[in-house]
Amino acid sequence: MGKDVIIACDFPSRADVMNFLDKFGDEKPFLKIGMELYYAAGPEIVKEIKARGHKVFLDLKLHDIPNTVKSAMKVLSDLGADIVNLHASGTKAMMEAAVEGVTRPDGTRPLVIAVTQLTSTSEERMRDELLISETLPNTVLKYAENTKEAGLDGVVCSPLEAGIIHDRCGAEFLTITPGVRFADGDVGDQVRITTPAKAKEIGSDYIVVGRPITRAEDPVAAWRRCCDEFIG
Repeated sequence: MGKDVIIACDFPSRADVMNFLDKFGDEKPFLKIGMELYYAAGPEIVKEIKARGHKVFLDLKLHDIPNTVKSAMKVLSDLGADIVNLHASGTKAMMEAAVEGVTRPDGTRPLVIAVTQLTSTSEERMRDELLISETLPNTVLKYAENTKEAGLDGVVCSPLEAGIIHDRCGAEFLTITPGVRFADGDVGDQVRITTPAKAKEIGSDYIVVGRPITRAEDPVAAWRRCCDEFIG
């Protein structure tokens, strides 16, 4: 996989997401299915969207004891998603169990990515609410290192952190970055954000863009603009 724009399909129902996808005609953007849509429409929504020809990032952010995550990943592996994820804060043991669980008998598996810190998390919140005294960049880098050591393929991180993660973990270690907005757009509830063009400059491998596309007057034009700015 090369650089790509992933549309966050945060819709409350199957009908809503299908109406949205119909706008794209023969074009098949990379899509993220998160908790809202997955819980509303069930696992079959992943298979249905894959059957339409889209690549899928299944964004469920698993976080539990290693054995539970391993068992859950075995189930998710059968859905055919291209990327799945979990929380890096679940420890290396949990991440190793996830890779073991998601790997099919023939040795194939989707990319497995770990979330470092959510892009809605500030250093102040991390310190005051999570009692993490390290700086945000140091925490993110440590989580990324743990992720690589556990055998995963990359991390979800702020685009502001993609460059330093590549410096520490290598160019092949993937960075998937939400928190991307157009320069003239609304930031919403994100704290650590940037633009598609800046994310490209910093070194993001994939950007995840939701409301700037899904709530645009012309979603297809907004998606194309993202692709132009990020991929070129």
